[in-house]
Amino acid sequence: MITLKSSHEIQLMRQAGKITAAARALAGAMVAPGVTTREIDRAVYRFIKSQGAVPSFLNYQGYPASVCISVNDEVIHGIPGDRVLKEGDIVSVDVGAFKDGFHGDCAATYPCGQISEEASRLIAVTRQSFFEGIRFAREGYRLPDLSGAIQRYVEANGFSVVREYVGHGIGTQMHEAPEIPNYVEPRMGRPRFLRGMTIAVEPMVNAGKAAIRVMPDGWTVRTRDGRYSAHYENTILITDGAPEILTDPDTKRP
Repeated sequence: MITLKSSHEIQLMRQAGKITAAARALAGAMVAPGVTTREIDRAVYRFIKSQGAVPSFLNYQGYPASVCISVNDEVIHGIPGDRVLKEGDIVSVDVGAFKDGFHGDCAATYPCGQISEEASRLIAVTRQSFFEGIRFAREGYRLPDLSGAIQRYVEANGFSVVREYVGHGIGTQMHEAPEIPNYVEPRMGRPRFLRGMTIAVEPMVNAGKAAIRVMPDGWTVRTRDGRYSAHYENTILITDGAPEILTDPDTKRP
């Protein structure tokens, strides 16, 4: 069931979103050759806890870390560890924070040093596809309007949209109704956007084909053809006008 948030609940979500966005910014600033993914995870954990919040992902359905860090052909859910980042990598960071009963969720893909032109374009197109989509995150529009805008933009730029994983409603639970696909398909339904809805919109875009595979760890998702993938996400609020980005991409670390 889709839940509409009260003004008090929205204010709590703004607080969670601010912490989450700052944690993403911290992680992104750490992406550099020679840094391990575990170092980023530990720094984000310490930061979220310092803000009186809890990492949303830690132990969620058994996930063993505070951040999903996915490198190059890893689409999502990469587990931090001893991997050392190197020049030319692209690094997707997905983070959530839970505070006062509500979650924030956001992600972005960062260059590690100098990256290829195609990788840079993949990151830019993925990010822009989010903004193309949320032009329709307004009262009076329906879910396929948003999903179709993302899909059209990505495919017009020669990339592919992942089908198996989608965005979602968010609030007291990390994943709430409705699902927010980044593509249009007949079975998705046509829920209308209403003020007070809070959703996480998160394009996952592959440089090659859309097909993916899940690794033996049960979490890490990679492109089947081995080409790069990028991810961009924010938690947004449907208002009576333009949507409000609760995980403001311009938020700086407090």
